[in-house]
Amino acid sequence: MGVSAGVTVVSALTIAAKVALPGKQGSALAAVLMGFTASLIFGVPIGRVIASAYDWKAVFGGIALVGLLAIAIIALAIPRVDGEEPVPLRNQLALLKQPRMVIALSVTFFWIAGYSIFYSYISPLLLTVTGMSDSTLSTTLFVIGIASLIGSRSGGFATDKWGIHRALFGGLAVNGIALMMIAFTIHAPSALIPMLIVWSFAVWALGPPQQLHLITLAPESAGIMLSLNNSVLQLAMAAGAGIGGVAVERISISSVAWVAAAGIVLAIAAVLLSRRKPRSEKSVQLTGQQSF
Repeated sequence: MGVSAGVTVVSALTIAAKVALPGKQGSALAAVLMGFTASLIFGVPIGRVIASAYDWKAVFGGIALVGLLAIAIIALAIPRVDGEEPVPLRNQLALLKQPRMVIALSVTFFWIAGYSIFYSYISPLLLTVTGMSDSTLSTTLFVIGIASLIGSRSGGFATDKWGIHRALFGGLAVNGIALMMIAFTIHAPSALIPMLIVWSFAVWALGPPQQLHLITLAPESAGIMLSLNNSVLQLAMAAGAGIGGVAVERISISSVAWVAAAGIVLAIAAVLLSRRKPRSEKSVQLTGQQSF
């Protein structure tokens, strides 16, 4: 199931970018990411209802039926697009030898690591430090889930309107500021909850510009770049949870917001670094100007 999910994610993002109209790639990627986010928000509670009303095995049967329905819809609705030539694994990993690719992927790593550091411990943080009840916690998590859904869509709009780097820098800046405000308002739920909404919105608004950023770096290898990005994302999720655990054990559970903000600062630095042109490009421009 994990392997098939990984293939599906990369394929859906690649096709969305290819079939989108010029200048609308960000919105197309946002639509796909919004679908994934919505599935996480609504899939878990629906699964719990089905499992409680029937047998837990019925959930898997339901997923299989929905999968077959999705196959039929894809066959009828999605236009055929030209595929990419198969690339050996060695050549795929060769992309990591290019500094600009590594810098671009590091944006994903630090951004998602920052998210994971905080979100992995958000429930015990709100229960023990803020003093929320279980019902208030459930409502809060649902609300920030809706905010992430809106953020995914808004990130695509921002990318198409203001460009990749502005959308990335703006989203990361709001993300970092929200995390610092969360640290300051952790004992005041009335101020904390709005900051959590802003944080969740900003986190998932970064998906479309970062995906398009990677595609534009290697348009001939878009699928490979997205698959590498997905691997880095999973690695960052695991690393962030581990780093957050160390922070909780050695400092305090309240420190996860500050540690997460530090990860976002590193992501901002990577975005700024990615805007710098390689020396080879600069030398080509300089030579052209001199010859002219």
